[in-house]
Amino acid sequence: MKLSSSGKLIIIVAVILAAIVIGMIMIRDKEVDTDITSKTTNVGLVITGARDDANFCQTHYDALTHIKEDLNLNVICSEGVTEDEACLDAMKDLIEHKRCEIIIAASYGYGEYVTKAAEAYPDVFFINPSGTEKRINMSSCFGRMYQARYLSGIVAGMKTETGEIGYVAAFPISEVIRGINAFTLGVRSVAPDVNVHVIYVNSWVDDDVAEKGSNILMERYPDIDIMSMHTNSLAPNRVAADRGIFSIGFNMDNAELFPGSLLAACEWKWDEYYKKTILDCLKGKFYGSIDWISMEDGIVGLSEPTSACAPGTKGAVERAVGGFEDRNFDVFYGPVTDNEGVLRIPEGESMSDDEMLNRFDWYVEGVSVEE
Repeated sequence: MKLSSSGKLIIIVAVILAAIVIGMIMIRDKEVDTDITSKTTNVGLVITGARDDANFCQTHYDALTHIKEDLNLNVICSEGVTEDEACLDAMKDLIEHKRCEIIIAASYGYGEYVTKAAEAYPDVFFINPSGTEKRINMSSCFGRMYQARYLSGIVAGMKTETGEIGYVAAFPISEVIRGINAFTLGVRSVAPDVNVHVIYVNSWVDDDVAEKGSNILMERYPDIDIMSMHTNSLAPNRVAADRGIFSIGFNMDNAELFPGSLLAACEWKWDEYYKKTILDCLKGKFYGSIDWISMEDGIVGLSEPTSACAPGTKGAVERAVGGFEDRNFDVFYGPVTDNEGVLRIPEGESMSDDEMLNRFDWYVEGVSVEE
């Protein structure tokens, strides 16, 4: 059937109108994406230490500082907040007096108080790094730092000459035990007979107790030639440098602070995660979740091994990273035996995320914990 001239004209007009409508929708969506950052958003950051601690707290403050211009953020930091009711008070102040619309409370120990605040302030968004709970307006997030820990273990295992390594840890919780075990598995992947001696200091930020714990380990095991750590204190790195041994860092790459003694550091890089999550808040697309993010997404990693490392270290680390990326290997793939000789993960099996996140209460072979 042949269309008349008027029929063709109607079709042409319809096509043009459709194109205009689609164009208007695209322009409107583009304007929405652009306009969400036209207003300054107050973001409150609650941390256990100082914003310039060259450690865990600084990683969060630096990340927000890096993205604040792009997203038009005003970052308001509440420092040195203890893991008790003071956390709830700090969040209330940031919301009620500083008019913060987004709260980031960066500690596992803040968890129950973040949950209370999320329920009390349903119009505010909450993010709890290292937390374990979620609400409609609250997410918990963490990176798979155990993967970087494994890599740092390779670094330490290739460097130790005595086969004795110290490890200063904050609290015996799943997060910390997971890291100790991953580190030890990394060590023993290249040096099967190495022993890792762990001491808990029951604090994230107290330099005095971290220093004391480091010295206790060195006195009990004078052959220790590398010190690793899971605290937000640099004291273990300082003790190692003062005693003329090597160390593995945590949270940030502080090779410049400890030249010649720091081998590598497990690093946090929160920039992209915070950028995406805050944009979701601004767009109204935030949905409370528990996010456990892989190393390949850039939130965790190992710093460049320093010149103090053993020859071949960089290549060994790169091969392990390749295994993670190919998905043909992860840290807690069996067989894995605990430090009492019990087979915990059979060959061909792996731990579930729930077990790793919430129910890690045993240590792998090679770990001894000081009383």
